[in-house]
Amino acid sequence: MNTATVSYKRHRFPPQIIAHAVWLYYRFPLSLRLVKEMLLERGIVVSYETIRRWGIKFGPDYARRLRRKQHSRNDVGTWTRSSSPSPAGNTGCGAPSTRMACARRDRPEPSQHQSGQALADLLTRLLKKQGVAPKRMITDKLRSYGAARRQVMPGVEHRSHKGLNNRAENAHVPLRKRERMMQGFRSPGALQRFVSIFSALRNLFVPPRSKRSALATHIHRLQAMAEWKAVAVVS
Repeated sequence: MNTATVSYKRHRFPPQIIAHAVWLYYRFPLSLRLVKEMLLERGIVVSYETIRRWGIKFGPDYARRLRRKQHSRNDVGTWTRSSSPSPAGNTGCGAPSTRMACARRDRPEPSQHQSGQALADLLTRLLKKQGVAPKRMITDKLRSYGAARRQVMPGVEHRSHKGLNNRAENAHVPLRKRERMMQGFRSPGALQRFVSIFSALRNLFVPPRSKRSALATHIHRLQAMAEWKAVAVVS
């Protein structure tokens, strides 16, 4: 991971407070006003608008630094469709997820050729973000996925079954909850910015979906917190 220092110059609040406020907002289902109240309980007086600006300024940098972690060739990619302006693709089954916003909610359904090319473009973008192809790709039964997979990553195994991608569908739930709490997003750009930061933090702190002991989960969270502090350059 790149260890270049995050610049907190010309900010009167210490880096620890800024990073903690951003972490609270993107890690938990809290509004800006609730984050402001939690900081006030610790004697930190800051406006919710300042917290919002911290998120816009520092959140993307934190997320980029988190995503610089190299993914494993053994990751399994799970993709699903979404017609609403929410995640349009992600990777699951323990692999770090990548969510992309889609603003086509009320547009006509594309032709099969357009759909296939759009999926090929999506897979290309996901591969570029991940830096490595997955061992296996799991999708729903949309036939365009097969053509896109053959075009972009022909050597990757493809499994297509309605019941196999439930984890991808369920991965949308936390973001849906945040979307309801925030009463939606003002624009596709605001949605994409929030999702990119939200996904990076969630991937870091949520343990892989497998049978793990309480101790293993506790250790995972301690390691995640240490990595977060390294990314935010705070002690």
